[in-house]
Amino acid sequence: MNDSPIANGRLVKAPESFLDRDGVRAVHAEAKSGRRDFMRRAFAAAAAGAGAPAALAQANPVAANAGDPNILNLPAHSAGLGQAVVTDGYGKPSKYETNVQRRQSPGLTQTAQSSVSFAPLQSMFGIVTPSGLHFERHHQGWWDIDPSKHRLMINGSDDKLVKKPLVFTMDELMRLPSVSRFHFIECGANTGMEWGNVAVPTCQYTHGMVSCSEFTGVPLKVLLDMAGADYKRGRFVLAEGADGSSMTRTIPMELIESGEVLVAYGQNGEMLRPENGYPLRLVVPGVQGVSWVKYLRRIEVGDQPYGTKDEIIHYVDLMPDGRHRQYSSIQECKSVVTTPSGGQLLLDKGFYSISGLAWSGRGAVKRVDVSVDGGRNWRTAHLQTPVLDKCLTRFNIDWVWDGKPALIQSRASDSTGYVQPTYRQLRAVRGTRSIYHNNAVQTWLVQEGGEVKNVQLS
Repeated sequence: MNDSPIANGRLVKAPESFLDRDGVRAVHAEAKSGRRDFMRRAFAAAAAGAGAPAALAQANPVAANAGDPNILNLPAHSAGLGQAVVTDGYGKPSKYETNVQRRQSPGLTQTAQSSVSFAPLQSMFGIVTPSGLHFERHHQGWWDIDPSKHRLMINGSDDKLVKKPLVFTMDELMRLPSVSRFHFIECGANTGMEWGNVAVPTCQYTHGMVSCSEFTGVPLKVLLDMAGADYKRGRFVLAEGADGSSMTRTIPMELIESGEVLVAYGQNGEMLRPENGYPLRLVVPGVQGVSWVKYLRRIEVGDQPYGTKDEIIHYVDLMPDGRHRQYSSIQECKSVVTTPSGGQLLLDKGFYSISGLAWSGRGAVKRVDVSVDGGRNWRTAHLQTPVLDKCLTRFNIDWVWDGKPALIQSRASDSTGYVQPTYRQLRAVRGTRSIYHNNAVQTWLVQEGGEVKNVQLS
């Protein structure tokens, strides 16, 4: 490949864990005053360290004028006996991949139990998020619940809305016919720190509260049918979790009647992980993650929205006129370029494959356009298969970097015809005081030296 007229560009990953414990405390203190200077300085210092000549060179570069010793000299793994089968009963990633982790954002929350971990989007491939890298959002910590003691109740807000209230054990649920479907889940606050200005340096922290999995379970409608739910009067359900935060959310019955809402116990071919709701959670495709109630213990059928604490105080959109917009649960069409993205470093001029993810809570992604000049010109990217409803979609497009500054963006559109907005378009409707439901076009600046930074265009 080195003899190709267009050289392949090399890319250095973004620095990780750039704040120590004292640095996290400094970020907490600055967050109270609305400043983020310390985190930006710390990231810049980490990036500069990663840019040292010894670190920038590939660990085993191809020799310029001689044969490659990695080919000419037989390595140990080609000449010796490998490790025994099943040294670990549950497989683990390679020791060379231990830096690929979900991470907390310093200063985001005051307690570890009510916090968030971000998925490393910039280090993943395809559309499925490994269960061990799935983002987390907790309101009072996670639990590892004994499945033999867990119960799911189906009832009505009055005696006429459900003919036969039921209680299911996990064994009873898992004996019912199951379905498996791929869907994304995104926190309503994903990209929330970017509403006012550029807040965080990397793709993991800007967009990492989204993940995608294969979920296995029973359609909620099947359980409501068994209980004799009144679909004419009962147009809403209340989903209740078993954790200490008493998470409760209203789900419109039309979503359930479609058959897509699942009571799920499986994720990516195994049981749910404890931090993802083991042994039972709700799956509400296209709807913000807070409605995917974890540790699910009760479903109540009602005739009106419930107005729970996380529906009237939190997860609401503060509009420019001062009013709150409620029940805005659908995650609108959105995309982000993951390579190249913030914190990464392009070492060479030449060919790169721009890659990223797109998704829509209203259907399938139909098209993604990519710009390298800040939106003046666009090219249509290739969508990798599979392309599924309410699921992450991987896109890519070829790009030859000439060494000059570039502004990289992606703009997705979905099966309803909706087109992802710019920040200017979104703020014209929503203002700047929101936290939730930011789906604006993301911009990465590739500087002349190859450094990639998070920027916003006015």
